[in-house]
Amino acid sequence: MTNKRQTIISAAKKIKKHSSEPGEGFRVVITGKGGAGKTTLTSLLAYLFAQEKYEVLAIDQDSQMNLPYALGISQEIVEKIVPLNENAEYIEEKIGAKPGQGWGQFISLNPTVDDVVDRFGIKNDVGIKLLVMGTTMEAGQGCLCPENALLAAVMRYINLRKNELILMDTQAGVEHFGRAMAEGFSQAIIITEPYFNSIQVALRTIKLTKQLGIKHIHLVINKGRNEKEKNNVVEFLEKEGFNFSTITYLPFEEKLLGMEPKVDELLNTDSEFLIKTLELSKNLMRCSKKGREK
Repeated sequence: MTNKRQTIISAAKKIKKHSSEPGEGFRVVITGKGGAGKTTLTSLLAYLFAQEKYEVLAIDQDSQMNLPYALGISQEIVEKIVPLNENAEYIEEKIGAKPGQGWGQFISLNPTVDDVVDRFGIKNDVGIKLLVMGTTMEAGQGCLCPENALLAAVMRYINLRKNELILMDTQAGVEHFGRAMAEGFSQAIIITEPYFNSIQVALRTIKLTKQLGIKHIHLVINKGRNEKEKNNVVEFLEKEGFNFSTITYLPFEEKLLGMEPKVDELLNTDSEFLIKTLELSKNLMRCSKKGREK
């Protein structure tokens, strides 16, 4: 643990330091096309913010459930994880109905879930907490199902926790990240690869994110190989009328492929990817501070 933190501090000196106390904390949703690098970025940011003395809660809303592995949770523990949206006993305890039920019966839409992190949160070796939510249901299944009622209640609760950073790794896009889930999230990271399909997903995601009222949108271009690719993405999205709080360019690095699924080994390298992610973390803190000052 000590060596990892010393490496982070050393790398941080390569960019302009911006001191920030955890204070009230803030919440960031990370989204984009599947395979664009959401989980890698989420887990690396979690490590960096833990070094800044934030109480980091990483939330996995992706149905593939890769975030536990990226945070170094063992296979044995991961195999025992039941996502909240599949935890029938907890859902019935809090909502009054099991998954698959709810139509034509009374369910609680405002349950007390202040025990959720203590009961189901998992800590990795540096103290980052992980909560596996599972994905929200398809729109056709209705917003009043017990599973969605529970997830919305959990998001309302953790949005009120102080001195904490919440990083949510979502499924591809934010189609099912509704207003109840978005409440309290003032910042979003839209990650895209510099390729047509990924950019199109980013375009739709940016539109939906703005509709949800998320104030600060940070564009991250991942796996790029040259400046031209970066400029092409930015020019395309700006022509669509979008401006971003910050734009971060994460270069393609072969070493990342050999480290998957864990990312902590990157902290022990002189990586340009790491430096750029550090810059992004500082920008997130700056935007959070601006929001509190207004």
